[in-house]
Amino acid sequence: MDRHLTSLRAHAHHAVAAPLSDATVAALLARALPRGDERLLDPACGEATWLLRALATHPGATGDGVDREAAGLTRAQQTAEQLGVARRLGLHHIAAADFIAPHRYDLVLSIGAAHAFGGLLPTLAAARGHLAPGGAVLVGEGYGATEAAHDLATLVERITAEGWTPVHGHISTQQELDDYEWSRTGSLAAWALDHPDDPDAAPTLEAAAAHRTRWLREQRGANGFAALLLRPTPA
Repeated sequence: MDRHLTSLRAHAHHAVAAPLSDATVAALLARALPRGDERLLDPACGEATWLLRALATHPGATGDGVDREAAGLTRAQQTAEQLGVARRLGLHHIAAADFIAPHRYDLVLSIGAAHAFGGLLPTLAAARGHLAPGGAVLVGEGYGATEAAHDLATLVERITAEGWTPVHGHISTQQELDDYEWSRTGSLAAWALDHPDDPDAAPTLEAAAAHRTRWLREQRGANGFAALLLRPTPA
């Protein structure tokens, strides 16, 4: 199955590809964009959901989205035109690690997208190189029994040890975590049931069931998700 298509289908009915409610996304962006005219960068942006939300709610903001998947960027461009924000959005079809920025940014976004740089700490190191003075990074990362950081304290300690200071944060509630997983597995299952003749239908239904079982038996109550607004700690 195509990974990008599977992701699109899985997140078709959720605000963002992370266990955060619509209200939480709005609150995080409001906190991260106090002026409203900031420059944003979203490496590994996918369909640029976060960027589009930020530009739609902050008319003075501008942003660049970077992704190696052309299909997601095409959908992002179409959505930007529908929202009337296309002139404030730049989309770049290139791997995030290879992107050469035209300028520095006030906010770098990486919500559940640390894979683009090979992990959380390499992602933060790359983001630091893109920040303007006074800039911040909004990062979202999982923690728990099946994650690299087994608890929230360890996650934050790893970040602060690399020279970052959290200035705001949100810990996903159990309701947000549950809503996300039910939406993710349910959207995949519904797509498979609605397209029984598609070659991807049977493997998609199996994948949804396997993920649901793993979540319910191993991950629910053991894993969490944190969205942290970080600024560089002075040397």
